[in-house]
Amino acid sequence: MNKIFIFIVVLLILNSCNKVEKGLVEIQTSYGVIKIKLFDDVPKHKENFIRLAKEGFYDNTSFHRIIKEFMIQGGDPNSKDSAKKNQLGMGGPGYELDAEINPKYYHKRGVVAAARLGDNVNPERKSSGSQFYIVVGKKHSNEDLDQIEKAINNANFMQFAFNEMAKSEYDWVRTINVQKLQKENPDSLIKLDQKITKMLEEKFQKAGKEFKFTQEQRKVYGEIGGAPYLDTQYTIFGEVVEGMDVVEKISLVETLENDIPAKDIKITIKVND
Repeated sequence: MNKIFIFIVVLLILNSCNKVEKGLVEIQTSYGVIKIKLFDDVPKHKENFIRLAKEGFYDNTSFHRIIKEFMIQGGDPNSKDSAKKNQLGMGGPGYELDAEINPKYYHKRGVVAAARLGDNVNPERKSSGSQFYIVVGKKHSNEDLDQIEKAINNANFMQFAFNEMAKSEYDWVRTINVQKLQKENPDSLIKLDQKITKMLEEKFQKAGKEFKFTQEQRKVYGEIGGAPYLDTQYTIFGEVVEGMDVVEKISLVETLENDIPAKDIKITIKVND
């Protein structure tokens, strides 16, 4: 073969080895490569993740929170600086993202979702601007899923009630002197609480907010596993298509207090449009 053609063939092979497969995001770690597909119908999270990755925001960050049989979490810029270990989980790009919670996506093993602050301080369930997690999870029985269903509905009802009670039609509730009523007529306060709760529960059910696992989801959680207790509460925006064995290895590393890995697991993220 002509030497020029040999050189071209070798060059093409080397280039193909260095390229990220089109449409995928690569998370490169010392444990291996994790390839992720981002979902088109979660556009704000997809665009944000790609933009940060291209800007090098994630490079030299770490998977800073690891919980066996649950997930591995990264994307905190504080993890670049060993002096900020007591601030891990608090960093970001300086903004949050509006939730894009799509009911067709659920927390099966391998999905990628945005971390966020809890409902008590974040009732709108806005996502961290940069932190994400990859689900490892475990298998769940139907009995487990029945109990998780109840817990999810309780959490979703509380969020629904909070949003409803903020509306002007409930201004009359805010005029009630609860402490005075509790002291003078506690039975009346209990009846009032029951009345408001019933009203909100009827609205919740009428709005079709009640959550139930589909048969497909029950099958997946029973046979493959995941973290079903997070469903409908966090924005899922991608999934691992290659390298789940790498995620599994990382999930099993030794951890210290606050689920911080004993040794840094640095990452670099590459994107190919």
